[in-house]
Amino acid sequence: MALSRLSSRSKGISRPLSAAFSRSISTDTTPITIETSLPFTAHLCDPPSRSVESSTQELLSFFRTMALMRRMEIAADSLYKAKLIRGFCHLYDGQEAVAIGMEAAITKKDAIITAYRDHCIFLGRGGSLYEVFAELMGRQDGCSKGKGGSMHFYKKDSSFYGGHGIVGAQVPLGCGIAFAQKYSKEEAVTFAMYGDGAANQGQLFEALNISALWDLPSILVCENNHYGMGTAEWRAAKSPSYYKRGDYVPGLKVDGMDAFAVKQACKFAKEHALKNGPIILEMDTYRYHGHSMSDPGSTYRTRDEISGVRQERDPIERIKKLVLSHDLATEKELKDMEKEIRKEVDDAIAKAKDCPMPEPSELFTNVYVKGFGTECVLCSVQGPLCEF
Repeated sequence: MALSRLSSRSKGISRPLSAAFSRSISTDTTPITIETSLPFTAHLCDPPSRSVESSTQELLSFFRTMALMRRMEIAADSLYKAKLIRGFCHLYDGQEAVAIGMEAAITKKDAIITAYRDHCIFLGRGGSLYEVFAELMGRQDGCSKGKGGSMHFYKKDSSFYGGHGIVGAQVPLGCGIAFAQKYSKEEAVTFAMYGDGAANQGQLFEALNISALWDLPSILVCENNHYGMGTAEWRAAKSPSYYKRGDYVPGLKVDGMDAFAVKQACKFAKEHALKNGPIILEMDTYRYHGHSMSDPGSTYRTRDEISGVRQERDPIERIKKLVLSHDLATEKELKDMEKEIRKEVDDAIAKAKDCPMPEPSELFTNVYVKGFGTECVLCSVQGPLCEF
């Protein structure tokens, strides 16, 4: 069966499949029905169907984009160990199905706000590999001009509002974005993402309460990778059923390693939130790296546990099996695609390494809205360094 052609996303998140294959490419959009790996578990709502509509194009797109995300994060690991990335760095490998499934169910008018494990969410919103690596290495062409680093990626033109380092603090901000969407009658929703480690934060429940009172289109997404830093969920939460934590707010537990389950859940949640207000999605997922690059990730869990998840639940392998079982590509063609991805990542890294660091004057920009700040002390001493 001929492969479908993928259109390039903005700023080169992915290239057409024709770049990776020599045989003819079709635009086959014949519907394919995929059944989710596990049923949804619901709280105060009826669960969505396990049957998910897809196509050749979407399946191959899922494989390529998740493989790109995986390779990007592995490259970031190497750059960190080479001391080209400094400071905090939290990697997303293992959790790619959440980012890709969510993106497949929504539009760029829908907002996303997340914590510090944000590289792949940025890429999914249409950001480029070059912007990712430039930001990670503190270069001026990074998505935050080299001043945000790993934890503070943003893409306002695609409604991606970060990238936040304070545990749980992004959830009230996300509910505020949802308030703005409702006030402006935008018919859009906000996905406020957080981890199981942030699920016990008081501010989360305060934000959820006001969202429920005002029927805001806010969707709280708990990415439950089962360890808050090095603390297992059962040590930190008396009730680790995070989808039920909203009490009066409906919730769904989702297999977060299944991109199609995530897609179906996010589609369901968006429809619910626009009509009825907030809902909680608990994504049952897993990170392969430690909490951050300073955490080996093997002192509070066994290597057998990690390898077991890789063998049984890996999100990319699941998509690969679907592609092969539907005869959409051969093993060799998928390997060729992965080689192309590796080159793409290497090229982006090389280009980012050549990008200059921000000018010293950039230290004082983007602090205040222009015209509403105060002059810095250095201006009177060293000349006009800032833009005020």
